[in-house]
Amino acid sequence: MSAVDHFSFGFLTPALAYVMSSAGSMLGLLLTSRARLVGGREGRFWLAGAALAIGGTGIWTMHFIAMMGFAVTGTPIRYDVPLTVASAVLAVAVVGAGLLLVGRGGSRPPYLLGGGALTGLGVAGMHYLGMAAMNMSGHVHYDPLVVVLSVLIAIVAATVALWFTLRVRGAWRIGGAALMMGAAVSGMHYTGMFAMSVELVPSAGPIPGSRALDFLLPLIVGLCVVTVGLLLLVILSPSEKELRGEIAFQARKAARDDEGAPEVNLFGTPRG
Repeated sequence: MSAVDHFSFGFLTPALAYVMSSAGSMLGLLLTSRARLVGGREGRFWLAGAALAIGGTGIWTMHFIAMMGFAVTGTPIRYDVPLTVASAVLAVAVVGAGLLLVGRGGSRPPYLLGGGALTGLGVAGMHYLGMAAMNMSGHVHYDPLVVVLSVLIAIVAATVALWFTLRVRGAWRIGGAALMMGAAVSGMHYTGMFAMSVELVPSAGPIPGSRALDFLLPLIVGLCVVTVGLLLLVILSPSEKELRGEIAFQARKAARDDEGAPEVNLFGTPRG
């Protein structure tokens, strides 16, 4: 078996990965708090943004940054581009599905546990699909027990994250929840990584695929566009406090209108 190094750049990549995971989770929680308030069709747009923030930035970007610090002694590593892109799409899709499920059923156990299981299995699938995208001069083996542990961590982390999207509000609570989500996602990733070992084999030719650094510029540009765009949506839209005030005002106005409305007959015209 060849030596596997998960921290070839020291603790730079895990630290950056954790920061990105926490930042994406925080942005996603801000967006879900808006979705809870506005509801309806507009709320689904906010949930789509939350899926992009949590699944794209908080989970997949964390995964890929951490993978940049992964190395195997004796072989270069290349990445299959379609599989790598598919893993990113999968992360966003399963988070979106989980958010829609709990958005429909709230914190009722069947919906929350079902959404957590769906999202957790999808996140684990994203991780191992990303691992399958790696090409190297060797055969990859996995410890089944550690793989199962990583999947269980993903399910628990996803369930807790979905519960946070239903309950957490306020800057301090959202920030604390985001730090916990970042730790859970990072823990799942590195648990899955420690499940693998590599047996080197001679290579008959160049290894197909792209280097991890080849993804760096598109990743940075895409990340900046998505994150800045979502942040602008949050900043330029009414604050949570303003939205709550508007909802309360509309409720009081509706109550006053009902109390002051004249009595009408069966034809809809005022009596008397």
